[in-house]
Amino acid sequence: MGEGFGNDCLLRTALARRLYLECAAAQPIIDYHNHLSARDLADDRVFESLTEVWIAHDPYKHRAMRIAGVAEALITGSDASPREKFDAWAATVPKTLGNPLYHWAALELERGFGITAPLSPATAAAVWETANARLRAPGFSARGLLSRFNVTCVCTSDGLLDDLAAHRTLAASDFAVRVLPTLRGDDIAAAGDEGYPGWVRRLGEATGMTVGSYEAFCAAVKLRLDAFDACGCRLADHALDAFAYRPADEAAAARLFDRRLKGEPLSADDTLSLGSAILRFLGGEYGRRRWTLQLHLGAQRRTSSRLRRLAGPAGGYAAPGRACDVESLCGFLDDLECGGRLPRTILYTLNPADNAVLATLTGSYAEDGVAGKVQFGPAWWYNDHALGIRQHLESLSSYGLLSTFIGMTTDSRSLLSMTRHEYFRRVLCGYLGAQAEAGLLPDDFCALEPLVRAVSYGNAREMVLTAGN
Repeated sequence: MGEGFGNDCLLRTALARRLYLECAAAQPIIDYHNHLSARDLADDRVFESLTEVWIAHDPYKHRAMRIAGVAEALITGSDASPREKFDAWAATVPKTLGNPLYHWAALELERGFGITAPLSPATAAAVWETANARLRAPGFSARGLLSRFNVTCVCTSDGLLDDLAAHRTLAASDFAVRVLPTLRGDDIAAAGDEGYPGWVRRLGEATGMTVGSYEAFCAAVKLRLDAFDACGCRLADHALDAFAYRPADEAAAARLFDRRLKGEPLSADDTLSLGSAILRFLGGEYGRRRWTLQLHLGAQRRTSSRLRRLAGPAGGYAAPGRACDVESLCGFLDDLECGGRLPRTILYTLNPADNAVLATLTGSYAEDGVAGKVQFGPAWWYNDHALGIRQHLESLSSYGLLSTFIGMTTDSRSLLSMTRHEYFRRVLCGYLGAQAEAGLLPDDFCALEPLVRAVSYGNAREMVLTAGN
């Protein structure tokens, strides 16, 4: 790849190029899971530097710099200047050859700022000056940047007790991109956390209720879910890295909850039973509201305690964890289905060993008239490179139906990461072109075009903008 991101990049065959250029490239973007700041968009934030918008909150870049030996002070340190941090990243980019970051960096600079020169120490000064000048120009604020990528909808991640005022501001504005909250529900079921009783007290304060019982707890949670629903929420998300499920019945859950609020220690088994009961309650509420439940599985988030202290809990140092406990996962989904409240569900894994299992589970739970009720979510986190995406597509095609797949999402904190949809679409079209060349798919643009449209945009649109209330 020389100057600019060439039209043929990741597209080896004529059919792949045609599928991408004539079909996928023009599809709008629905980014149904990310960590963008709704407040930045509501305020239409103007960024002070390229570091602030591009590097400061991107753990992928931080991880690559650490691997390259860059001092942590130049990555997340508070004393280094934005320019020093940018120069450290510029020196790292040539070392990312073979990693998706090399392509992503080129896409982000070209699609975001029109900069086609590959970033390196030799071009760093010119890139810095050009990008920063554009950040000061009209059309490069938070809303302007997002609008550059043909985005129609983004779904942010918001805790149950978060203030939704920014979302209400955006809904009442003339901003063409829909910005919807997604419930990040980890805190709700984290009964084993040391600060859980305090979190329950804050839930009471947020709802004006006295939350002194499990019944009152469920009622207060429902009030907050209603507030999310009123702001357009259509998805919930839970990170269940080592998923285990063994729920208590309602009476037992009430007794355990009462003990937890009183500060009594719970055994590991009791903690699991209470957390599982809360998760089952939440799943039923999501199903009743016709939301989509996202389960992020198989991450080992606790690796270096040193980096956790320095960079925080999302600092880019996690790793794939153990394979999924499929018995627990099926027990959870089955409980919801038997209760008539199984929501649409997206299953993500950071461990590729689970690809076949999760792809197969897309055929284990169904609802009449609903295509793709359970989804094998896109190649996630450290798997969203070209090889990981192809492996995901291969598993889903072999064990399920690629035609019902909801496509890519960024899971990112950066507005510029919307370019990852282009990266994914190029890999998708390249994969289909290679399959056609091998005789495994029809070498026929008209036969494959509907598939590309559905996976690039149509299926995600059905899930986010059509389903629900």
